[in-house]
Amino acid sequence: MENILLVWAMLLFVAVVAGKVAYRFGAPALLLFLGVGMIFGLKFINFESFEFTQFIGMLALCIILFSGGMDTKFSEIKPILGPGVVLATLGVAMTALLCGTFIYLFSGWVGLALSFPVALLLASTMASTDSASVFSILRSKKQGLRQNLRPLLELESGSNDPMAYMLTVVMVSVVMNEGIGTGWGECIMKFVVQMLVGCALGYGIGRLAVFAINRINIKNNASLYSVLLLAFVFFSFSFTTLVWGNGYLAVYITGLVVGNHKIAHRGNLTTFFDGFTWLAQIVMFLVIGLLVDARELLKPEVLLLGGAVGAFMILVARPVSVFLALAPFRRFSAKARLYISWVGLRGAVPIIFATYPIVEGVGGGRLIFNVVFMGTLISLLVQGTTVSAMANWLGLAFEEKEPLFKVGIPDSIKSNFSEIVVTDSMLKNGCTLRDIDIADNTLVVMISRNDNYFVPRGNTELAVGDRLLVVSDRDEQELQQMYDTLGIKEVMQLR
Repeated sequence: MENILLVWAMLLFVAVVAGKVAYRFGAPALLLFLGVGMIFGLKFINFESFEFTQFIGMLALCIILFSGGMDTKFSEIKPILGPGVVLATLGVAMTALLCGTFIYLFSGWVGLALSFPVALLLASTMASTDSASVFSILRSKKQGLRQNLRPLLELESGSNDPMAYMLTVVMVSVVMNEGIGTGWGECIMKFVVQMLVGCALGYGIGRLAVFAINRINIKNNASLYSVLLLAFVFFSFSFTTLVWGNGYLAVYITGLVVGNHKIAHRGNLTTFFDGFTWLAQIVMFLVIGLLVDARELLKPEVLLLGGAVGAFMILVARPVSVFLALAPFRRFSAKARLYISWVGLRGAVPIIFATYPIVEGVGGGRLIFNVVFMGTLISLLVQGTTVSAMANWLGLAFEEKEPLFKVGIPDSIKSNFSEIVVTDSMLKNGCTLRDIDIADNTLVVMISRNDNYFVPRGNTELAVGDRLLVVSDRDEQELQQMYDTLGIKEVMQLR
């Protein structure tokens, strides 16, 4: 038992170092986590439990989806809710159909001759974008995207797993029953019921979590609030699944609800789930890496079919489905649609879904798993390493500035906290703080200058480029009017 713990400690240590190296060289950290698992699986550890991998994937996805929802502001996704939902449902279905047709034709051409149901099953496992990969890469780049692209991509990746899951389960059933013409009406009905129940319970459990966190009194041990919220995460998934709803969708919506309501100890909860999400991602990718047999990836049929599927998914299936799904929405430019097509990252979710055919005893299940793994590697290598470069090339990126003042503000404090940058026009009546026409009930509580921080007084002289931490009881609109009058252009709200 101690040896197992030692091995996992070494795995985590190497994965963290690999993540640091990946960030430095612009590669997706999750790809290196996967590589670490593959190396250890090839040389040191014999691991072949697909059921255990499914279980680890389920736990990790619950944490990742909840954390992604919790970090998403509803005000950001509201303008793009329509296109996001269409991409997460219709877009996934079109991707699966296009890719499945290609696999069926290509496999016959190269002599593998997969049946159309099996080809569609393979395509269904790969049809959704991966929330872990998208959240990790977009947020680690600290790069702003125009036309509300970042919230759109995060909404799509966080909510399209249910569609791919449903397609995978349906196609496993179809392949096992050797028929594709029966039960489609029932399948569609189940999908609608799962989505509706998932939405309803996700919202209800999210409101219940907010109520419990704000009302229960465990201030003598505030760390237990994180444990309580974690219990709600797993309850949201398991209870929703138990009553025939989609647990993954419920968890994401629960996170959205919790993240967009005022809750006690938000700072501690956010810090806990940020760290726990990284742990979940690392463990999930390490376990997947341990599971795969690198020698099987080098077989000709896997290299040929996996490479062809990966290329077709990136260059044809994803772009065609995106352009068709977004056709009714005129707000996105052609460059924006092209970028959305490019950020169709595959990751852990398709690989987890690819274990279902093996567990259920589908013929050729191991080939499906290896092809999906190869396609995922291609996606992470080609798309994951060029997310930032593609945004710059298309002119959709802008520098996203981080605030210097990392202030943990409880939701119970109603004051506005903002960070501003001193300009020439702000100092036109004098250089001291008392010369600035600041509204009542508004204070400058700290100044940052050349990496030094100090508390100002009325006679403190300001310089252009100083960053000020401002606290005000004025509402956000009145505060913005004051900043406009003073000629302040850089304003960052700290919550």
